[in-house]
Amino acid sequence: MGNKMKTIMKALVATTVATLTLAAQAHAGSALDTIVQGKKLRCGVMLDAPPAGFRDQNNEPDGYDVTYCKDMAKALGAEPVVVETPSPDRIPALVSNRIDVLISSTTPTPARALTVAFTQPYTNNIMMVVTRKDTGISQYSDLKSKKLGGVVGATPEQLFKEELAKGWQDSGASYTGYASDAESYLALQQGKIDAILIAAGVFHALQQSGQFPEFVAQGVAPLADFGSIAVHRDDAQFLNWARLFVFQQEVSGRRAEVYKKYYGDGPLPPLTANGINF
Repeated sequence: MGNKMKTIMKALVATTVATLTLAAQAHAGSALDTIVQGKKLRCGVMLDAPPAGFRDQNNEPDGYDVTYCKDMAKALGAEPVVVETPSPDRIPALVSNRIDVLISSTTPTPARALTVAFTQPYTNNIMMVVTRKDTGISQYSDLKSKKLGGVVGATPEQLFKEELAKGWQDSGASYTGYASDAESYLALQQGKIDAILIAAGVFHALQQSGQFPEFVAQGVAPLADFGSIAVHRDDAQFLNWARLFVFQQEVSGRRAEVYKKYYGDGPLPPLTANGINF
């Protein structure tokens, strides 16, 4: 064998070894293996956003997202560990490895996808304009001169800030961000703000609770707020598994069952936008 051929063979062997090494490292680095071997799944969930996430009368985590965490853990043969992650801390908690997976009604956006990887949507929140009976608000366009509120870092906040930048601020509108849904509900109840945006299912649950009898829904907001499960950006193995999990929850009827339990008997929102899959 000539020197040239030997050099080529060495290069091929080196390339093959490097490729196999990188593949092995990628596989070894998957949270999926760690979860299965350690039999523990740490889920990041907002527990101040009922009925998606909240604490029950015994101070135990409960809700739609909590149930999805438990279902995922069961499918993995692992123990579910719910880690409370307020809205602004959702992405940082995943990036810093404080959690293995984010199941927290997180809207998949191109900006967020630069940092984490999203499954297809597992929930769909049709957003309603929610106000008090005394504000005179009857539709979304009436908000352009009102005091608005929302949760810091949440998708409705982004919409309101865009509207303010496009002219609502000139019409007298203002926006205040709050740390949690509970705080925004209280601010609306106390008259500090005039309106917030709430998912239709969440508003239905609030009505059933009787906690805020002065709240009314006045029209639909121009906001498609799908929620996706998030994993580490480079973890292809776990992402593929999580996507299959979301699919199985849908085709098995489990999503419909969980939705009915926490959001009531309203229509099950589709997980597609105008018939287009994620």
